[in-house]
Amino acid sequence: MPLATNETEAHLAFIGAGPGDPDLLTVKAARLIGRADVVIYADSLVSPDVCQHAKPEATIYGSATLTLETITDIMLKAVTDGQFVVRLQSGDPSLYGALYEQRRTLDQHGIKYIIVPGVSSVFAAAAVAGVELTVPDVAQSLILTRHAGRVSMPDKETLRSFATHGTTLCIFLSITRVRAIVEDLLAGGYTSDTPVLIVYRATWPDQKIIHSTLAGMVADVRQARISRQALIMVGWALAANGTEEHRSHLYLPGYKHLFRGGSASTDEVDGEDEIASLQAHDHPGDAHSG
Repeated sequence: MPLATNETEAHLAFIGAGPGDPDLLTVKAARLIGRADVVIYADSLVSPDVCQHAKPEATIYGSATLTLETITDIMLKAVTDGQFVVRLQSGDPSLYGALYEQRRTLDQHGIKYIIVPGVSSVFAAAAVAGVELTVPDVAQSLILTRHAGRVSMPDKETLRSFATHGTTLCIFLSITRVRAIVEDLLAGGYTSDTPVLIVYRATWPDQKIIHSTLAGMVADVRQARISRQALIMVGWALAANGTEEHRSHLYLPGYKHLFRGGSASTDEVDGEDEIASLQAHDHPGDAHSG
């Protein structure tokens, strides 16, 4: 597989441009854009300000009106001409990014590439709304999915089946089907008062944040006149944020782990001890101060 082991041997970079705010572009992404001879960016979803990192002589294509075949033709020609190509995609390329299809063509032609992660809209939406998606004793899992529409879903991946878990759901690419979403989630086990968060164009200047419930979601979306580029989040974690009764064990005064108050026995070591270990290694000044 032509996935490059480092950026110096890569002919092309798939880069996550983030949710919209150009300041959320990673440092590595900005540097690689500056190297590019050709930039292909999703101009319907990515801020044009991201392209300001490109050198003046770079050729820039907007991909909103292009087919996959046209995009890959541009990539192949540029690489054949010895040029370095950046393919800028919204959010993170690994999530609904058509990465699989593009990689297949590059693999067939032996073109080496790297993939640079980006800030997904799901985490941008949670940030602008000020919520945590995994709250102790409420929800410890996150399901990222979409509703069936023009593109079908695998038989075992229906919203109704996911709803049976009762955890936090993040639903992409489905804002035009809110009525069907409500029906499926209610049938799957969520109650009509389950909290819903709808974020339109997270981090863009015109972003909208709507706090609702399954019972009120259809009317709220209609009133806000949102018909695209919105993420739907569902679950009780959205209502639990900021309440005192739900606390992470990791920071409880009486919770012992390797880096605070002694080590736990082998049977007691769990994921939170691993988190504590990682945090200590990431912040050695904190781990060794006093």
